[in-house]
Amino acid sequence: MDRLSSPVRPYAWGSTTAIPELLGLEPTGEPQAEVWMGAHPGDPSRVTRTAPDGTQREQSLADVIAADPEGELGAAAVGKFGPRLPFLLKLLAAGSPLSLQVHPDLEQAKEGFADEERRGVPLGAPERNYKDANHKPELICALTPFEGLCGFRPAAEAAATMEALDVDSLKPYVDLLRARPEEAALREVLTAVLTGDAAATAATVTAAADAARRLGGPYATYASIARHYPGDPGVIAAMLLNSVTLRPGEAMFLGAGVPHAYLSGLGVEIMANSDNVLRCGLTPKHIDVPELLRIVRFEAGDPGVLRPEPDADGAEVYATGIDEFRLSRYVLAPGGTPRDLTAPSAPQILLCTSGAPRANDLELRPGDAVFVSAGEKTELSGEGTVFRATVVV
Repeated sequence: MDRLSSPVRPYAWGSTTAIPELLGLEPTGEPQAEVWMGAHPGDPSRVTRTAPDGTQREQSLADVIAADPEGELGAAAVGKFGPRLPFLLKLLAAGSPLSLQVHPDLEQAKEGFADEERRGVPLGAPERNYKDANHKPELICALTPFEGLCGFRPAAEAAATMEALDVDSLKPYVDLLRARPEEAALREVLTAVLTGDAAATAATVTAAADAARRLGGPYATYASIARHYPGDPGVIAAMLLNSVTLRPGEAMFLGAGVPHAYLSGLGVEIMANSDNVLRCGLTPKHIDVPELLRIVRFEAGDPGVLRPEPDADGAEVYATGIDEFRLSRYVLAPGGTPRDLTAPSAPQILLCTSGAPRANDLELRPGDAVFVSAGEKTELSGEGTVFRATVVV
C-alpha cells in the first residue's frame, strides 16, 4: 500500500479555499482546482518504494505500473483494459464555471483519433479534438453543495426560460424551440447559437444577463455565468440545459454525448483515463462546431441524481454501468467492525474525505490517498469517510 503524493492543478476556475479547507491548510490566495490521484501520463501521482539496494525512492505511479503491470493491476485488469490504470480519481473544486463540454463514446473516440492522426494534426495543437482513442465517462460526487448543468431540458422549458427574459434577439430561438420536433429544435438552436455573428451574439448575451440579474431566482445562474464569461455564446447554450444541485453524498453521471458544465462546489470526480473533450462554450479554447454536433446527443430528459446504494460488504456504491471505474463510499463509525477491502484481481485507490480512519497501518487525514496493488491485503478501520476507486473485471 502506497501513500500518494498527488499534484494540484491551479486552473483559473479553481476555488481558492475549498481544497485548503479540506486539507486543513491555510489558503495561499491562488486557485486550487484539482488534485489528480492516479497514473495519468500528464501528471501522475508519486509513490515511495524500496529499491533493490534497500533505499527509499520516490517514483511516478505510472512508472511503477509500467514496470510490472500484472503485479500492480492484476492479470484480469490488464487483460481487460491493457497495462495501465484505466481511471483517474480527482478532488475537484470549482470556484467559477468550467467550460460547457461533451465527450465522445468509444467508437467516436477511435474514429476521431484515427482521423486526426491520419491528417497529421499535432497532439498539442489547439485545434486537436482527440488526444487518445478512449471514451471519457465521468462521475462527480458532491462533498459540499455542488451546482452544475447536465443534459438538455425539454424544449418547452428552455423556450419558457428564454421568453421570460424578454430579449428580442432570443425570440427566434423561442419560436424554433416551440415549432420544431424536440430533437431537431435543440440541434437547430444550439447550432444557431454557436455559428451566429459574434458581435450580435455578445450583445444578446449581455441583454440576457442583465434581464436574468433583474429577475433573480433561478435566472441568477445565467447572470453569474455571464459575469465570468461576458459575451460568450455558452451563456445562451446553458439555457438549453438542466440545472442540477447536488447535496453532499449525491452524484451525477456524465455519459457520452451529454453536454455538461460544473459551476461551483467541491466534489470527488472519477473518470476513464482520457483527455477527449469537445467544447460548446464558456471557454476561450477551440470549438469545432461540426464535430461537436456529430457527438452531442440531442435528447431531452431528467439528468438524474445518483444516490449510493448499499452493497453486501458495507460499501455505498455509485452504480454507473461503466467497467473502467467503480466508485464507492465507506462511512466508518467509531467502534465499528473493520472492513476487508482486499481485491484479488483489481487495483484500487482509497481517498479519505473526513475523520482519521486507518488503511492497514496507515492513518489517513482528509485529502490523503493510497494506491493498493491488486491482491494486497487491505483493511479499513477507525472513524471517517473513505472513497474507494477500483475497476470492474
